[in-house]
Amino acid sequence: MASTPPLESSDPITAALQRAHQASLELELLKGSERHLGIEAIATALEANISVILEANTKDLEASREMAVPKLILDWLKLTPERLQKTVRLLRQLPKLPDPLQRVKNATYQISGYQTYSQRMPLGVICLIHEALPELGAIAAGLCLKTANSLVIRGCGDASHTNHLIAEIMQTALADQGLPSGCLESLSSEEGCTVQQLVAQDRYLNLIIPYGRPNMIQQVVQHATTPVLRTTVGNCYLYLAPSGDLELASWVIQDSHNYEPDAVNAIEKVLVCPEQKTSHLISLFKSLQEQDFELRGDASLVEEFPEHLAPIGTEEEWQQAYLEKIVAFKRVPDLAAAITEINCNSGGHADCIVTESYHESRQFSMGLDSALIYINASPCFSRHPLGSDSVFLGVSNQKGNRRGLIGLESFTTIKQVVQGDSTL
Repeated sequence: MASTPPLESSDPITAALQRAHQASLELELLKGSERHLGIEAIATALEANISVILEANTKDLEASREMAVPKLILDWLKLTPERLQKTVRLLRQLPKLPDPLQRVKNATYQISGYQTYSQRMPLGVICLIHEALPELGAIAAGLCLKTANSLVIRGCGDASHTNHLIAEIMQTALADQGLPSGCLESLSSEEGCTVQQLVAQDRYLNLIIPYGRPNMIQQVVQHATTPVLRTTVGNCYLYLAPSGDLELASWVIQDSHNYEPDAVNAIEKVLVCPEQKTSHLISLFKSLQEQDFELRGDASLVEEFPEHLAPIGTEEEWQQAYLEKIVAFKRVPDLAAAITEINCNSGGHADCIVTESYHESRQFSMGLDSALIYINASPCFSRHPLGSDSVFLGVSNQKGNRRGLIGLESFTTIKQVVQGDSTL
């Protein structure tokens, strides 16, 4: 935990961080049932104010269109009643989940004569920095309350009206439940809070989660003096093995793009082996084009299928996310070459293979250096997967104990307890 701060600063940004720090100490002492009331209050307040939120969102959309904001950000920014209702349902799921702070397990080492165990505990103050996606702050607030952390939200200017209103609604709901003042703080560029300034506040922040396009995330990583949990979006690869079913591959690609609104695990690159029949590939290309996909390819495939594939712009595209309905195809000689290609170029968070060979699936899963590996399955991301009792904020590709899906455990750390029996 960060050290105890001095009296509240006259600087509004530092003062907000100090309030969040103090609130985190108080949240840790509350029962899970008390924190659950705060989550339920946020869900109820958001649902009651959907029409008002949509009005604020319309202002942001109109201003963004006038400023020629990219279509991707407009898609992320545009709220709908369905998106807000989905957020409300997700928040209401959180109190039903087991309390991660109640999890105890034996420590990895034992001391003779003592009981040694590990106990999960909150991180303290978590900062979410996000582009557009106004509902993301509410989801993060629910995850933080569930794990007894304070949350500081710093949204982008494109969603200023929506972000401010949602934060205000949540703060009022939490205050009505008597939760600590400062457990949810919202900062913005309008208040003079730059990303560079915020991410250097290691005295008060315990974890920073940037969510958005790669350049924004890289900016946070470069300037942060606090641990960063990087999120990643797009540029997932699929290897179509010799035994792979073309219809399954087509479905997996299309389903991975069924997202709203952020293409977390969208397959944007496909590697094919020489054994794939020309007629089968043409069938795959046609099925994707019928679903309005733009298809690109390497030089050899473009030469072979000029009526279906456009050439890629640069070689760097293999390492870049399109974040649109674009899929690029590349021919590789075998599975080993596909593994090397993916390890070098993919986003490293969710990559796939379509194969009927158990040996190929094992070689793929063992050789691939990705956080999530899908075998004959769609990587389509959901913050509350159907049939699951989990809730996720996003996906991280970085190495460490928070790699992969960002769920409740990602918002906690552990303390190790060595307990004697009080006898000498």
